[in-house]
Amino acid sequence: MTREGDLPAELRSALLEHATGGRGMSIRWTARQDWRRPYLIGLNHPRRGCVVTGPLRLTEDEPRPRRRRRVWAAPVAAGAAAGAASVLAASLEWEIPPVAKIGVTGLAAVLVGVTTWATTATSRNEPKPRPEDPLWRPPDQWPPSPEHFTGRTEALAELRKVFSARRGANELAPPLVVSVYGRGGVGKSALMARFGQEIADWFPDGRLYASLRGIRPDEVLIGFLRALGVRLTTDPGGLEELRRLWLTWTKGRRILIGLDNVDDAEQVKALIPAEPGCAVVVTSRQPLFLMNAYDTQLSVFSEAQGVELLARLAGGARVVEDLASAKEIVKICDYLPLAINICGGRLATRSSWSLRELAGRLADERRRLDQLELARTVDKSVRASVQLSYDDCTGIQRRLLRLLSSLTSPDVPGWVAGELLGISVLDGADQLEALVDVQLAETSGADQTGAMRYRLHDLVRLFAAELEEDRRDAAIERVLYGYRRRAEAAAQARWPQDWGRTGRVGDLEGQAQASDWLNAERLSLIAMINQARSMGLWELVFGLGRAFCSICHSLRAYWTDWGEIAEITVEAARRMGDRRALGIALLDRTAVNAGDGAVEALEIFTELGESWWAARAMRTIGMRLFNDGNLDRAQGYLIGAITAFKGEEDYWWMARTQRNLAELRLAERRPEEARELLEDALEVFKRDGNRYSEAQTLRAYGEVLAAQARGLRREGDLKAAADLFTKAGFSLDRAGEMFRSRGELWEEARCLRAAGEVGDPTNGLRELEQVKRAEEILAALGDSWGQARTHLSAGRALARLGRKAEAETELLRSVAAFEELGDQWWMARSLRYLGETHLDARDRDAAVPPLERAREIYRSLGNEAGMRRTLELLRRAES
Repeated sequence: MTREGDLPAELRSALLEHATGGRGMSIRWTARQDWRRPYLIGLNHPRRGCVVTGPLRLTEDEPRPRRRRRVWAAPVAAGAAAGAASVLAASLEWEIPPVAKIGVTGLAAVLVGVTTWATTATSRNEPKPRPEDPLWRPPDQWPPSPEHFTGRTEALAELRKVFSARRGANELAPPLVVSVYGRGGVGKSALMARFGQEIADWFPDGRLYASLRGIRPDEVLIGFLRALGVRLTTDPGGLEELRRLWLTWTKGRRILIGLDNVDDAEQVKALIPAEPGCAVVVTSRQPLFLMNAYDTQLSVFSEAQGVELLARLAGGARVVEDLASAKEIVKICDYLPLAINICGGRLATRSSWSLRELAGRLADERRRLDQLELARTVDKSVRASVQLSYDDCTGIQRRLLRLLSSLTSPDVPGWVAGELLGISVLDGADQLEALVDVQLAETSGADQTGAMRYRLHDLVRLFAAELEEDRRDAAIERVLYGYRRRAEAAAQARWPQDWGRTGRVGDLEGQAQASDWLNAERLSLIAMINQARSMGLWELVFGLGRAFCSICHSLRAYWTDWGEIAEITVEAARRMGDRRALGIALLDRTAVNAGDGAVEALEIFTELGESWWAARAMRTIGMRLFNDGNLDRAQGYLIGAITAFKGEEDYWWMARTQRNLAELRLAERRPEEARELLEDALEVFKRDGNRYSEAQTLRAYGEVLAAQARGLRREGDLKAAADLFTKAGFSLDRAGEMFRSRGELWEEARCLRAAGEVGDPTNGLRELEQVKRAEEILAALGDSWGQARTHLSAGRALARLGRKAEAETELLRSVAAFEELGDQWWMARSLRYLGETHLDARDRDAAVPPLERAREIYRSLGNEAGMRRTLELLRRAES
């Protein structure tokens, strides 16, 4: 345990007197007496957490925030209700009297209502979107506080005063933004880390952190949103759309946001929330002049502060013995904390060095630098201290520093050091920590996987990059291969079916670990892909890109990055001259960027005799045609893919494609065929234990049962229709619960929307409510297409309730939204339903124009099923 006052009282008194000149200044330090060897605990050291002298005390009228109590009643009730509802659903198949069936149905409906209430109710005092993952906890990305933080008493007091003054701000006040600026190496990041640890209790909804050096604002927002539990399963669009999502998900929350190493104000503006309970701390080298921001400049240390830091690092006794040399060292370092840290780190690992010897070496190095024409990228004070510490490192440590500076990633995990040096992971980690000991490297905290990450200060990186190293390319290539192995392992754990006929189903733990790995390594992996591309290592580019695209596809995440890497992967495959790789890359690109790449891929795989990949290409083409509304051409490809997958004995892909074909059959108003396809697919997924695919198929199955029920009702078989309406509701409720238990909010919204389209005349208000809930979720997720689709669903639900004016409004919104999105097929369907709504209200004149527009769109798409349905409605209008 480290405490103030561990040094002898007489030593403290002597150091205080000499360092402050008797002016009564306060010097505090920490000392460790349990070292087994001379060992420096460096900045952000991985094996020692942060040292915080104490939390910021709250006054009596500012009580410490209470921990939120878990409310178990609702989840327990929900679980019991859902289980009972499932049993009751099964009972509908039993031979019991009709009156009993009606009673069972009513009781089940009540239980489903309890389930819905219990799993969706939120506190009125916490009007924030619900995170998707049921195990979600408030994020804490804050970097560790430097072990030997010192000398910033006034700066900390200033920040405390500013934050305390804003704690009582009203709801209309903007969020607090504090901008700390100063020269490189002055300790801005350390101050932010230290202060953020003090006020952590003030922000119970989490602490988010990002270094913005070389990072776009949209990349930061995507990372922040995912940390808050938001899985963007559809492309959210550009920066403005992400900004709107950011405002939505920070509303009602108290979050501390740290934005480090900012270049200019434009990087920051979109990242500032509107919620008054949030606060933002920004560090930069120049003032940013942000609106409503409190700006403060951080200056270099005073002599006393510099000496105190040196004493903390090198030992108080050594400083007391030669205080004059300590002051000289601080002066040569220009009172810059980074330079003093490096010097103190070297003294800590060289017990035989005297302070006078170090001061002499520093002075000689500084004079040498003064005589040279040097670029202004690194301060001479920093360069002198780095050079001196670098010269005293071992050969392997110097080489590691040079090689680390060659990597373009913002930070790296510890295994990278072993790959750079061509030695074992453990030996490499030891050398990396030796650089941390002497302050030439630092840690940036643990990532989502629990691994410690390391980085170089940008001034140290610039210094090391100037040094000659004739083995850089080979070392970088080893790191790239290391990343490829890990990326492919994560991708195959996340989605094994994307990598061949494995017959293996991904387990939840492996899938979660793969997701965490990508979240932790995304920026580094993108940097590695681009670095491999710049070096012309096309095989590595392809391997890394393929794995990245596969994980993104399975997560439906990081759309912008996914699209960019998919394009690079196609380029790599073409440069390699590998046609099989090109076909795979084209399919990956089609998954995110659409286009006709799947057609070229099918030609390649057919030519190469790659029947499994040819089946994948056929399915991709069929789904693209289906989504474009060309149902007639789409079905041929889907049927061909099903046949091919069956021939390859890949029953997972066969069942998945059967579900796709069933959805097409439903769009063609052929629910009997769709039901048969889905029942076969369900059997496969249940047998293999694939719960996710089972839930997706149950959703489609519920939609098909609802379509059959509506058909029976039109034919006058009300009893059979009521039975199928009940079964459809149970299927959709079960699917929704399965997704809810997995934290799949987007899929849950799709189930809610489908439940709102069942069309049960006895359940109209509940169906409308389900559609509205789906719209709220999809809006919070930024799914613009999904919102357009819910407008259509809401319009149909309102029409069934006889609320024609409201229905027309929703359907017109749907038409406009799909037109803006460029989705002709769904625009035509919206127009067709609008016309049908007018016809049901006996308004022929209003019905004809939208129906005629729909007919023309269907004709242009070659959609015969849509054409037939629209012509039926037009004939009805004429009669």
